[in-house]
This record gives sequence, structure tokens and C-alpha cells, in this order.
Amino acid sequence: QVQLVESGGGLVQAGGSLRLSCAASGRSVSSYAMGWFRQAPGKEREFVATIAWNVGYIYYTDSAKGRFTISRDNAKNTVYLQMNSLKPEDTAVYYCAATDGLDIRRMGNYDYWGQGTQVTVSS
Repeated sequence: QVQLVESGGGLVQAGGSLRLSCAASGRSVSSYAMGWFRQAPGKEREFVATIAWNVGYIYYTDSAKGRFTISRDNAKNTVYLQMNSLKPEDTAVYYCAATDGLDIRRMGNYDYWGQGTQVTVSS
């Protein structure tokens, strides 16, 4: 089993930055792809970014490209999401997740999920 705990969320003004962290425990996630997803009030959970186990593949949703950066430190069993130039529409609960599936952009392939961290961007 893999346990994931997100941190780093909070309230920030538009244009500001936050760095989310996701710490894994229970087993090493070095062979898993790690993804970030978000769910805004009244909306479905959506993909934000994902990084393959070997950092060979990194994908972002279009709205995150150029503003967000996903990274991982396998030695620390941790994945990060650096979010810059934040907008009010980025307000959501952000979740990290882990998968050993092949299609790492498909949310349904993720087996392990954290509880989420709230990000609120004020205008």
C-alpha cells in the first residue's frame, strides 16, 4: 500500500506562487508515475500534470503549461508541483496520485490518492 499526503496549499493572491508537495509512505514510489489533479467546487476532478517514474515523460494540462512545473525526488519519495502566476480559476482542492499503469494521463489508472490540499487564489 502507498499512502500519499499533500501539503503546501493555502490562500494566495492572483499572480502569486505556491509549491505543493506530496510525500509518499508505505513503499517506494520510484517506479510509479505521479500525478497532480484538482477539483474545483461543483466541478469534476481534472488532470493537471504527471511525471513518469524515470522523469522521461512529463505532461501538463493546457492551462498549466508555462505556469506549473511538476518534479520528483525519488530519494525523498516526494513529488512537487510548483505553481506560478496563479489565477482565481486555479482555486481547487489539489490531489496527488500514483500509478504503475501505462497511460499516465488517464485519471482512472491511478491507484493511490492523497486527501488533497486546498488552494485558493483571490482576485
